[in-house]
Amino acid sequence: MPVTATATVDAAPAAVAPAPVASPVPVPVASAVPAALITVPDVSGMNHQAAQDTMQAAGLYNLREVDGGGQGRMLINDRNWVQTGQDPEPGATVSADTVITLTAVKQGE
Repeated sequence: MPVTATATVDAAPAAVAPAPVASPVPVPVASAVPAALITVPDVSGMNHQAAQDTMQAAGLYNLREVDGGGQGRMLINDRNWVQTGQDPEPGATVSADTVITLTAVKQGE
């Protein structure tokens, strides 16, 4: 004997309540914070290592070194070189990413 299956289907789907709409929430926007300014220390007469340490302690790490004797030598042994100049000048106010040029000559020159 064959079996017959029947299904009952509702004529109208049940009403679905709309999802609640959230109120817009203000999102804080990061404002541009000015970079901290640093006063360039005076490293005149220091050995090159002490000058580098002083600049870094002040927060200045973008250091460039120049042979003040004009021979284009690399300052390999920092303690054998004496600072004769710097740019920017001591007391200048700069941002932390400013290039600081330290000019030095070998001791005894």
